[in-house]
Amino acid sequence: MPRTTVNAPPESDTSLSHGLKQRHLSMIALGGVIGAGLFVGSGAGIAAAGPSIVVAYTLSGLLVMLVMRMLGEMSAAYPSSGSFSAHAERAIGPWAGFAAGWSFWVLLCTAVGLEGIGAAHIVTGWLPGTPEWAWVALFMVVFCGTNLAAVKNFGEFEFWFAALKVGAISLFLILGVLAVAGVLPGTDSPGAANLTDFLPNGGEGLVVGLLASVFAYGGLETVTIAAAESEDPVRGVAGAVRTAMWRIALFYIGSMAVVVTLVPWDSAAVVEKGPYVAALDRLGIPGAGQLMNVVVLVALLSAMNANVYGSSRIAHSLVMRGQGPGLLAKVSGGVPRVAVLTSCVFGFVCVLLSYWRPDDVFPWLLNMIGAVILIVWVFIAVSQLLLRRRVEREAPEKPAVRMWAFPVLTWVALAAMAAVFVLMAREPDTRVQLYSSGGMTLFLAAVGYIRQRARAKS
Repeated sequence: MPRTTVNAPPESDTSLSHGLKQRHLSMIALGGVIGAGLFVGSGAGIAAAGPSIVVAYTLSGLLVMLVMRMLGEMSAAYPSSGSFSAHAERAIGPWAGFAAGWSFWVLLCTAVGLEGIGAAHIVTGWLPGTPEWAWVALFMVVFCGTNLAAVKNFGEFEFWFAALKVGAISLFLILGVLAVAGVLPGTDSPGAANLTDFLPNGGEGLVVGLLASVFAYGGLETVTIAAAESEDPVRGVAGAVRTAMWRIALFYIGSMAVVVTLVPWDSAAVVEKGPYVAALDRLGIPGAGQLMNVVVLVALLSAMNANVYGSSRIAHSLVMRGQGPGLLAKVSGGVPRVAVLTSCVFGFVCVLLSYWRPDDVFPWLLNMIGAVILIVWVFIAVSQLLLRRRVEREAPEKPAVRMWAFPVLTWVALAAMAAVFVLMAREPDTRVQLYSSGGMTLFLAAVGYIRQRARAKS
């Protein structure tokens, strides 16, 4: 199989600017783990799994740590704005890079639209009578303009967004721990009263919570994409990966433990208001709902900004490797501006579909991206399994990041992913997502393989 297009570093790394500073990358890594899914989506997981949601987030968190370690090893050895897509192409073949890259691009662009809709819904709650689509359009224009100007603008936005998210979740954790310990003025410690019914819905409830938690971790990959445009890509990736463990343990697992200790798992407020608002109400924090709405809005806008950036870089990297329309390769001022515009337009089309075809096309699109992140993780694990020996041969020094207990933990991660696929196939809601995402990936893989064969013959 020819590998001439993937043995050398992607050309995009010499075309794009390196305007991200180490402080940008550090905060992107820190704040990237705190998404809207944590603040909002975790409510459904708690309602299904009860206090055992802590176990669900711990198990899925361990899997994500392994994935990040594998991705970090490859990204430190081969920094690229194409991240896992470039690694899959180098390890498996051009068809794999094509399928992984374009499926993730569809996921990110669709997510931009979904996050815009969520952010607009919050704003129209404060300003009733204003159309949601107009707010989405405004957000699109702002972040499209930000990403068109210079990569440092993206970095500055994400730096301050991440700082606000980290500050909010840290304050929540401090107040929650003080309340659980019984030392917060005006509150009584619930002790272990809310934890006694640990598995209220049995194993099935834990499975639902586990599936919800797996997909709440999506977005951690952005830091390896951004690292290619930083001042020191290898140091940036290494630092981000090494701190992934405590970030996941603190922000996800820690906050879930605080919530289920403070608030009964079957409280209607957990789903209706969100788990964090319910916990803040339990602490008697005035205006807790509006305060958390501000935090969720920041999380959504941060995700929009990051996904516009990530989708444009993935598209640009694919095209520079001969895996897409050449127009997207155009770079001006160190920014792939055509790719940025294309990603934003695709995202806004998704928003329009949510209004025009809410009962057929839009749900189909959502199902199509439902399991993409898990499929991308499979590409990451297989790529690392194949590239590890090559990294050791080609690296003049010991790699900055190394996968633990290779190859045992890589195989453990792949087995865990296979188990999640089986669990998804058992649940009616996730089964459709699994089949739709799998179908899209297989289609892209077939297109990629046909292109690969055609180029080999030419």
